[in-house]
Amino acid sequence: MTVTAIACANIALVKYWGKRDSSSLNVPQAGSLSVTLDALRTTTQIELSDTSNDLLYLDEHEVTGKALSRVTAHLDLFRSTTDPRAIVRTSNSFPTAAGLASSASGFAALTVAASAVYGHSHSKRDLSILARRGSGSAARSIFGQYALMNGGVQSDGLDAYAEPLPQIKFPLCAVIAVAKAGPKDIGSTEGMKHTYETSPYHQPWIELVSRDLMTAQTALQNDDFMTLAECVEGNCLAMHANAMASRPGIIYFSGTTLEAISTVRNLRINHGVEVFFTIDAGPHVVAFTRPSSVDEVAKALSQIPGVTQIIRSEMGEAAHLT
Repeated sequence: MTVTAIACANIALVKYWGKRDSSSLNVPQAGSLSVTLDALRTTTQIELSDTSNDLLYLDEHEVTGKALSRVTAHLDLFRSTTDPRAIVRTSNSFPTAAGLASSASGFAALTVAASAVYGHSHSKRDLSILARRGSGSAARSIFGQYALMNGGVQSDGLDAYAEPLPQIKFPLCAVIAVAKAGPKDIGSTEGMKHTYETSPYHQPWIELVSRDLMTAQTALQNDDFMTLAECVEGNCLAMHANAMASRPGIIYFSGTTLEAISTVRNLRINHGVEVFFTIDAGPHVVAFTRPSSVDEVAKALSQIPGVTQIIRSEMGEAAHLT
């Protein structure tokens, strides 16, 4: 039996950075709010096999080690020891492990495919909870458009799940300035743990997230672009300041990142373009703007030395079987 699923990565407007349980439950310390992006897609096929162990192929190349172990551990959430092993073939339409949320789309697609291939009928909430155990941000990629992650308080993690925000009608497009390809030096999981353990700014950061979640949702509901821009940019910079303040500090920005930040702010402040930036755990800048301004924003960002690729994206759909 073979099943294929597709999921889109998401970019958080209000960030997730810190776990209250870093065991297999993978529970966040606070909630988050994201936009699912159509251009950042993972396609994952699972084929049940009589092999003694799981096999993993990324872009047709066999993968072993830690990545395979993570996939096997995730598949074990859906099967017993007597169930068949799996051959997993996955591919991304964008750079992998480079700070563009490939783990979010990857584990969301894996979750949807595994649930189907092993004969389950999980609800969307259950799929979100299961996806979170593979990658915290994958919980949000189960849903399309805007998704709100509930941090929860229960020790079992059953109240830590994402849900869609279908009532929000606020069209955004993303223009992503890719600063460099290839895996980042410090992964998100490692970076979160180090920040939690050593940064003096971490607790104030967690407290800020709750306030920013309320501000961002209200701005989206009221189509208040400027309030949303201020909130999202401030939340992004606070997350990175938190990581930079850890010891030794974690710096995901590059010179290209700073140039892109300056370009986005110049477009908004001096040219009246409705655009704002956010940056995940990597050097790439994601500029969110109205659909009518995509070309102008893309042109400005493409002229920055060090930007190797421009990715344009509309809002994406929920994870699904093909």
